[in-house]
Amino acid sequence: MAALHTTAELFEKYRTQLALSWLAGRAGAGRSLLAPTQDADQQQASRVGYMNLSHPNLIQIIGLTELDYLAALDDEGQQQAIQRLFAAAPAMVIIADGEQPPPQVLSAAEASATPLLRSLLPGYKVVGNLDYYLSAMLAERAVVHGVFIEVMGIGVLLTGDSGIGKSELALELISRGHRLIADDAPEFHRIAPDTLNGICPPLLEGFLEVRGLGVLNIGAMFGDRAVKRNKYLRLIIHLQRMNAEQYASIDLLHGCRETRTILDVGVPQLTLPVAPGRNLAVLTESAALNHILVMKGYDAARDFVSRQKRYMAE
Repeated sequence: MAALHTTAELFEKYRTQLALSWLAGRAGAGRSLLAPTQDADQQQASRVGYMNLSHPNLIQIIGLTELDYLAALDDEGQQQAIQRLFAAAPAMVIIADGEQPPPQVLSAAEASATPLLRSLLPGYKVVGNLDYYLSAMLAERAVVHGVFIEVMGIGVLLTGDSGIGKSELALELISRGHRLIADDAPEFHRIAPDTLNGICPPLLEGFLEVRGLGVLNIGAMFGDRAVKRNKYLRLIIHLQRMNAEQYASIDLLHGCRETRTILDVGVPQLTLPVAPGRNLAVLTESAALNHILVMKGYDAARDFVSRQKRYMAE
């Protein structure tokens, strides 16, 4: 899913959902939605909001209240307000509720090449929906090599060297009722300070490449329920071949646990040794279930240590 960068792209993407149509300023259709703010006031502004002349929003929404405000001004006051609106160089101005703006607004938008659109939706819906769309589409993103899969209801990223068996493990998990999200190149978006949402690039959606079998259509083989569009990333399972020394050094109480940082978000990572006879599917399911307990505040290792201390004290 490509990020939105211009007013024109936003219009094409959401013209139906937001019931949008052009009124004026088509020459500014290439205006960036990521343009740097023009002054200190704008730096405090939000991306989307009702018309604010003191702290301009990147996208200014004019609803019924704002139109009434402009209509109540005398000619000079109205002209000054309109000049301030467009002097801030917003990415676009949207007239909500299907209303017709004053002629001065149309001419100012055309003269300044500022995209002026109309939405048939109420102002509050335009603000809410547009803010949601932009938050998702303009979020920080990164592509991480691995297989992203839903296991026991949480998003788990399988990583490891090429050929170590990530796809084979994913296929076995899918056959056990879990769901594929993305193979090879899952894309993660930072949608909150501590939350990553993972999706699959459209080209790869529903496909899994397994060496020896080739490319498999998971939805066609296992049904639509075997494929999921997106999921929050909660756990990374890293597959690694280990020599005897590395294997012996594993912490028997806590396992091989660390934190991996993606887009400045720390994600718990558990390393599983790959060796003959180890059922990686069962281990991955168990790791997911244990992590769910950890997210709820329960730590089995800490519980075991506490129990051991109680027995020693008796």
